[in-house]
Amino acid sequence: MVDEHRIAPRRRLLKAGKISFGGGAAFDCTVRNLSETGAALEVISPVGIPERFTLVIEADHLHLPCRVVWRKERRIGVHFET
Repeated sequence: MVDEHRIAPRRRLLKAGKISFGGGAAFDCTVRNLSETGAALEVISPVGIPERFTLVIEADHLHLPCRVVWRKERRIGVHFET
């Protein structure tokens, strides 16, 4: 059994997203899971992705300000800033 340490439960997803920052710069990403408070994003490389950015999920018309809380080889975890 895995302990769940998150504030809000996450649901698994596989949606296209964009990491948008700096007045037009963007990286493509895949949203792997999502909750009310954050998400896990799959990226080609976390290099060059800033600590704060906007996650854009066009299919859901979402623009979510984010702060990176962890980075792994091809994934980053973000917390949504309100």
